[in-house]
Amino acid sequence: MRRQFTKKLFQYRFLLLMLAPAVIYTIVFAYIPMGGVILAFKDYNYRDGIFNSPWAGFQNFKFFLNSGQAFKVTRNTLLYNAMFIIINTFMQITIAILLSEMRSRFFKRFAQSMMFLPYFISWVIVSMIAFNLLSYDYGFINSIISSLGFEKINFYASPPLWIPILAFFSFWKGVGYGTVMYLAAIMGIDATIYEAAQIDGANVFQRILKITLPSLMPTIVILLLLSIGGIFRSNFDMFYQLIGNNGPLFNYTDVIDTFTFRALITSNDVGMASASGLYQSVFCFATILIANFLVKRYDSDYSLF
Repeated sequence: MRRQFTKKLFQYRFLLLMLAPAVIYTIVFAYIPMGGVILAFKDYNYRDGIFNSPWAGFQNFKFFLNSGQAFKVTRNTLLYNAMFIIINTFMQITIAILLSEMRSRFFKRFAQSMMFLPYFISWVIVSMIAFNLLSYDYGFINSIISSLGFEKINFYASPPLWIPILAFFSFWKGVGYGTVMYLAAIMGIDATIYEAAQIDGANVFQRILKITLPSLMPTIVILLLLSIGGIFRSNFDMFYQLIGNNGPLFNYTDVIDTFTFRALITSNDVGMASASGLYQSVFCFATILIANFLVKRYDSDYSLF
């Protein structure tokens, strides 16, 4: 058995070397930091360090849950991510199908490039774009509103308006990346199936409903499962850069990630920040297990494990 294992290691040595960077990266940045989880159960101080600080039991969790913020940030995190998943998935699939049906190769490539470009733009730049659009005094939107004789809108003091604003920027920045994945899956569908359907008299909508969407289901389910696995882990860069420390917006926009960050930066409470981070991770883990279980009950071929 050992000889056979050594033989396989030598046989696949180049593939294993190609895999090594990803494995090392995961170990260093995902598994080793798990040792810091014990901070959630300790009254941390810099003198004693991580392992020698006194144990606090569940006091950090109790403080977090009794702070009055736990339910709010959990609700916001869940609802925002559910909204992002639904809107982005629907739009990505729709745009991918539209692009696949286009006959102009030049326009198709141009549209893909334009949609994919925002994915590479930093959220810091996006926040400046948002400010120049939404600023009360100098924003482009308020300039148009005032020129038409209407009263300006103070976006940065109107929390409900940020629900569609955040949904728009999440869609705008991520639609290109998701569309490319779905478009690649569509390109992998056997063209002869479409030709046979067309010969049988199926129109474009029937081909989409009967061939494209069913063929996309494995890709859709896997990507949805991966998205649902992070439903309690928001895009920290987006929320922090677009909202910042704008207190009036916190009730509508504060999520677990931004709450944890501020707890660490403003109060320097390492224990409570670790407790909220562990609370978030446990919910993420439970969510992916439940979602995978439900998918497995429906069709085991679509499940992750």
